[in-house]
Amino acid sequence: MATSSKRSGRLRVAFDATPLLGTRTGIGVATAEIMAALVKRPEVDLSAYAVSLRHRGALSSAVPEGVHTNQRPMAARPLAWAWAHGNHPRLERFIDDVDVVHGTNFMVPPSRKAARVVSVWDLTFVRHPELCEPATLRFERLVARAVRSGAVVHTPAQAIADEVRRHFGARREQVVVVPLGIPDLGAPDDEAASALIDLERPYVLSIGTAEPRKDLPSLVSAFDLLAKRRDDVQLVLAGPPGWGEGALSAAIASSTAQERIHRVGYVSDGVLSSLLRRARTLAYPSLYEGFGFPPLQAMAAGVPVVTTRVGSLSEVVGGASLMVEPGDVDDLASALEVGVADEAQRSVLITAGRTRALDFTWERTADALLALYGRMARRR
Repeated sequence: MATSSKRSGRLRVAFDATPLLGTRTGIGVATAEIMAALVKRPEVDLSAYAVSLRHRGALSSAVPEGVHTNQRPMAARPLAWAWAHGNHPRLERFIDDVDVVHGTNFMVPPSRKAARVVSVWDLTFVRHPELCEPATLRFERLVARAVRSGAVVHTPAQAIADEVRRHFGARREQVVVVPLGIPDLGAPDDEAASALIDLERPYVLSIGTAEPRKDLPSLVSAFDLLAKRRDDVQLVLAGPPGWGEGALSAAIASSTAQERIHRVGYVSDGVLSSLLRRARTLAYPSLYEGFGFPPLQAMAAGVPVVTTRVGSLSEVVGGASLMVEPGDVDDLASALEVGVADEAQRSVLITAGRTRALDFTWERTADALLALYGRMARRR
């Protein structure tokens, strides 16, 4: 298969599809969308590998149609340790020869021949290590090793590229910014969504895992203030539980408006589409972000957004949202009230948001990555 691709002149790209296995986070969604866009391109022969023994059997059903999945077993923990400390074992031990390998989750295998790209979505493990699980803290050594060994770093925003250059000493040309598209949630499922909440009552929507970086306890506190001013509004928290579960549960338990706070958990795309389209505003009060899909999804759906001035969020929303300082509960409550009740300002935000969302497509992402892969392959 690889030999045929080489004769035909197609660019052979190996993609780390590990983030597609299990419950998909934002990285998993990005990986799936990029692969779906790349596999449609006739100039690419796309294969996938997974650094996982436990979930390896699910790889072939997780990747888009047309992506090859032949590989030898790859054990996550020993390989992550080995790649953080040295240049063995190399990629060619596990997969057939390729022109480019793209590590999508902060690590990329060393290789004998293939050009190497590693995606660094954010530097939470550097900027806010207190918000990270132990496994996430290992990313720093993996990224440092990749940079020292000459891999090209892909980031989704200029703010993250600047952080990578400063912290890891990467050369300017070694870090390439390729923005992402907006995940399509598909058709709304109002019937299933209505079983979770009353869609006719106004609500603020939050989308995200209950992890400390999302600062959902501050959102609950801000909603308390909003609830005292407006007795008709609800707060809907969509997303799976995480390692910030204790703090969030405590915040809800102490809320004076807890009967108006609804945790709907992890929901299907159809339900999420319904919840998003019917929301009065989206709240995204993160302490730090590398990109942020929910604000763009809300903008595309014509929903006003309230978010924080952190990480790449200012760059991504491009002035089309209300922005507050992280952790400022009073300002967050005031911004939410504008997003919920100020019809003039809502109209401005909706128009600006829809215009801004047009800048982000997976086709543009694929174009930019293919140009990068081509440049790297020609230098080999």
